[in-house]
Amino acid sequence: MFSLEFSDDALLQLKKMDNSSVKRITSALSKSCGNPFHFFERLVGRDESKLRVGDYRILVRTIPEEKKIFVIGIGHRKNIYKRA
Repeated sequence: MFSLEFSDDALLQLKKMDNSSVKRITSALSKSCGNPFHFFERLVGRDESKLRVGDYRILVRTIPEEKKIFVIGIGHRKNIYKRA
């Protein structure tokens, strides 16, 4: 079982969202902790992976040696790749 760790930026982005979106995102992240390699899709040319939740994308960096999922950013699919 992997543990979740959030960046300050990701926490700030979560606080700005409405409650229903936050619940969907946290639910998807908790499901992915069992087997993150099944849920996350690797981004081409980058070290990060993404998880799709509706119109939102969650950018993460998986650290298998430490069994950790580090959430880098959360945002709408139009803007998330420009910011990260």
